[in-house]
Amino acid sequence: MNQTRTLSTTEDRTLVWDGCLNVRDLGGLPTASGRLTARGAIVRADNLDRLTAEGWDALLDHGVRTVVDLRDPEEYKPLLPLPEGVELIRVPLDALAGSAWWDTYGRLDGTPLALRPYLEHCPHAAAALVTAIAGARAGGLVVHCGAGRDRTGLAALLLLSLAGADRAAIIEDYLLSGPNVRPLYGMLGLPDQYRRIDAVLAEAGTTAEAALAATLDGFDPAGYLLAAGATPAALAAVRARLLPDA
Repeated sequence: MNQTRTLSTTEDRTLVWDGCLNVRDLGGLPTASGRLTARGAIVRADNLDRLTAEGWDALLDHGVRTVVDLRDPEEYKPLLPLPEGVELIRVPLDALAGSAWWDTYGRLDGTPLALRPYLEHCPHAAAALVTAIAGARAGGLVVHCGAGRDRTGLAALLLLSLAGADRAAIIEDYLLSGPNVRPLYGMLGLPDQYRRIDAVLAEAGTTAEAALAATLDGFDPAGYLLAAGATPAALAAVRARLLPDA
């Protein structure tokens, strides 16, 4: 069996950072070139505000030196001092979408049905994210939002697509957030959002898997990002993080 074409197991990529529920490395995934994405390069996570001291130690031990926060300003808590040597970059994806996008597609928020409309109508936001990651310091990088599913899921889909990751691997990675995120609602005393998500998908006559596949159908990440204003150097820098020495 060709090991480079085998999807990485959840256990291989799941990271235990005390205080977070939805953390995994984007390394170990198969790509069109036959190589695996690099481990320790980019991590996806939920809200890092909940990290304990042990959680921050685990983050540092994993080699993370840049935190990319995708939340809007109203979601920020008073900023605690980051560990020495860790840089914070903020790219507020919801705010960058603008009111027109929210008025039209806000009902799809939280579902994978929102991903394709976001990419189509907010290319400036996608370019801003990729440009920010391209300019980050050397070392590992973590991308996070609140639950680590929607905005972070969009970021992971975009980054993995740019690296040429297999479509099945990209879809699998997005879907792994479901079981991780669901307990968070009970912990925070919130209704289970998956009832609404399932209802929205059912109303559209689709599934999460099918919606993700439709998002990726015909998607050319390099052409898309270049048209949105990202530079070839930025795209090469992001690819080099996930596929070093390519």
